[in-house]
Amino acid sequence: MTDPNAQDTEGELGRRIAAFRALSGMSLRSLAAASGVSSSFLSQLENGRTSASIGSLRKISAALGVSPAKLLDDSADHTRGVLKAADRPTLPLAPGSQKYVLALPPLRNLEVYAGVLGPGSSTGAENYTHGNAQEIFIVTEGEVIFELGGERYPMRTDDSIEFLSSVPHRALNESEHEAKVLWIGSPPTPDPVEA
Repeated sequence: MTDPNAQDTEGELGRRIAAFRALSGMSLRSLAAASGVSSSFLSQLENGRTSASIGSLRKISAALGVSPAKLLDDSADHTRGVLKAADRPTLPLAPGSQKYVLALPPLRNLEVYAGVLGPGSSTGAENYTHGNAQEIFIVTEGEVIFELGGERYPMRTDDSIEFLSSVPHRALNESEHEAKVLWIGSPPTPDPVEA
């Protein structure tokens, strides 16, 4: 006789895997390929008709970018969890500037970064482009000059500008005080993440 509690546990695990797969924007086949398991096994697992070994669970969780424990814990299957400020991955910028990842990979619909521009610093010596995403740049504290397509836009706290990321752009802090900014883009055109 089958233990009904075991089937419920398998069903819950399968629903969490399916939820994380949807959150990651992965198809059943792409998750199967990335984790090295068959599509039929993954389908049966998501539908609660089979269980996963520890090895399979580790492969699936790695492909989803979450820990095995997160797949087993149903308390937060709608989120990847809290990202503490001290744990944010950073991206390289020009000296005096910092850029932090707020939307962790795998990215689905948008990417979000926070930045700090020290006095006299910028996002780089040259204007840059990336993909053709809709992007919003927001000054959350201080003053920044935003260069976009050959134009200069002076911006202060709570000012924002919307643009296509395919247009050359950069941010400069020409003031004597630190500035804090946000970048929000959709669809994602992620930079390589460095811890």
